[in-house]
Amino acid sequence: MKTPQQITTELNQFTGSTTLYKHWLGLKYTDGIKYLADATNCYWLLDAIFSHQTKQFLSNPNLREFQIWHLRVENNSGILVCEWDTNQEVLRQEIEYTNFPLSHIKLYLVETTLMLPSEY
Repeated sequence: MKTPQQITTELNQFTGSTTLYKHWLGLKYTDGIKYLADATNCYWLLDAIFSHQTKQFLSNPNLREFQIWHLRVENNSGILVCEWDTNQEVLRQEIEYTNFPLSHIKLYLVETTLMLPSEY
């Protein structure tokens, strides 16, 4: 298992994506997200984010084109937050237990594609 510093360093090298991967819920994700999911075994995080993409959630016009997702982890539990703009929280989900190795990760969902901020 790589250290959090190694993972962060490698994540910072993704600046765009040549491949889009299709999630079983129909949305897509980039090379950087695939690396993150493989390196940290966090496909559950993709499931969690994509499971919130319901008709009711997306009825908010601010969320259709762009969402900011944060996962903050402390003492093996996490909080997953969605914002439509910086500090404009629209959703918060408690994650009772996680072994996610990073204390914080920020992701963007742009239309139907999940990506790292550096890939935007």
